[in-house]
Amino acid sequence: MQRGLLPRAPDTDVDVAVVGGGISGLAAAYELQARRVPHVLIERSSRLGGVIRTEQVDGFTIDGGPDALLVQKPAAIGLCGELGLAGRLVPTREPRTAFVLRAGRLHALPDYSVLGIPTRLLPLVTSGLLSARGRLRMALERVVPGRPAGDGDDESIASFFGRRFGREVVDYIAEPLLAGIHAGDVERLSVRALFPRLLEAEARHGSIIRGLGSLRAGRSAHGLFRSLPGGIGELVAALARTLDPAAVRTGVGVTRLAGRGPYRLELTGGGPVCARQVVLAVPAHAAARLVRPLDADLAALCGGIPYTSTATVALGYARPDVGHALRGTGFVVPRVERRVSLMAATWVSSKWPHRAPPGHVLLRGFLGGARDGAVLARADADLIDCVHRDFGKLLGVRGAPVVARVYRWPRLNPQHEVGHLARLTAIEARLDRLPGLRLIGAAFGGVGLPDCIAQGRAAAAGAARTR
Repeated sequence: MQRGLLPRAPDTDVDVAVVGGGISGLAAAYELQARRVPHVLIERSSRLGGVIRTEQVDGFTIDGGPDALLVQKPAAIGLCGELGLAGRLVPTREPRTAFVLRAGRLHALPDYSVLGIPTRLLPLVTSGLLSARGRLRMALERVVPGRPAGDGDDESIASFFGRRFGREVVDYIAEPLLAGIHAGDVERLSVRALFPRLLEAEARHGSIIRGLGSLRAGRSAHGLFRSLPGGIGELVAALARTLDPAAVRTGVGVTRLAGRGPYRLELTGGGPVCARQVVLAVPAHAAARLVRPLDADLAALCGGIPYTSTATVALGYARPDVGHALRGTGFVVPRVERRVSLMAATWVSSKWPHRAPPGHVLLRGFLGGARDGAVLARADADLIDCVHRDFGKLLGVRGAPVVARVYRWPRLNPQHEVGHLARLTAIEARLDRLPGLRLIGAAFGGVGLPDCIAQGRAAAAGAARTR
């Protein structure tokens, strides 16, 4: 990392103002500093990291938000290397089995699966997750005709999986696994925006099963994910340590954005900032509010991106109080399993080493999303009790938790619904009229940490080139 900043341009306070201190904004600030571009990072809350939040509580290491970095997308792993964290990256523990709830029982996903889709016949035949008819329909996917060449219409995840594999696979694989990780509605989320590799597999191989089989062959023997011993919060802390403290302002909100390069940012609790360029690394609804004085059409496009709210409940137990073996990473709950409130759960201390003190286990439950839009109206005690009851039914939990934490994420899950890519194209067209203004984050690109990091660094690189 190169230290020191170049002199700022005339008639501005900084060359670039980055609004939002989540991982996208932090990555942008990191890249700007590396390129010695005068900048300021403005974050409304008192802490950096956004949805990344890690706590150390009574010997438990708890990630309140994301807990893993995807190896196949190198931006996050590469950044860890630059920050001196490469030697601290740890893979998931074995066995890496995930489960799906059906009729009150947890069924392991078939071996040799990608996104829950078996790539070999025997594991599919012996799986108890699907009925005999459902397994047969899934096996026949190899001979299902693909969409006509050149048919580029967007479609929902449910539509795609329904025509390739049948409705049972939609209900018990696509909905809990693919829509569930986005806390969204399988009937509305866009397969083209979220899982383009599935469409590529259909186009290139004529079969998703054949296409994913070739993809799986390139997998690492150590799994697809990495984390850090102190949780993903280690990444945020390492990033923050590299930044010039004078260029970071927390507890400061942006109330108004005006101008067209230079831009003027009105702030809470202080005077304005003038910047030649602005990177908005905030949720789309927050971006809509800020850009409305500049371009009402752009604001409408941003404001039209829907969001869901979720709650993460982390519970620590004495190991003897949990009857289940917890051999695996956790489970997902299909929406059709209506007797359980959970969307999913992670067996944290089975998934990662050193997350619970000796003789204890750490579990996380996930609530809300498209299934329960009112989840955040409930009190913490109610959410804890709800997750504890579900764990009792499914995992044989007998004793009370020794640690309980609730993390609330209001309107922080952008929904890339059918038509999302066309919306992004329209947003880019509007941004062409506002030179120096960039929008980044989960709503405007990939939703995972690697994608957000890549977006942030690319935006910063583009800002540096156009100074």
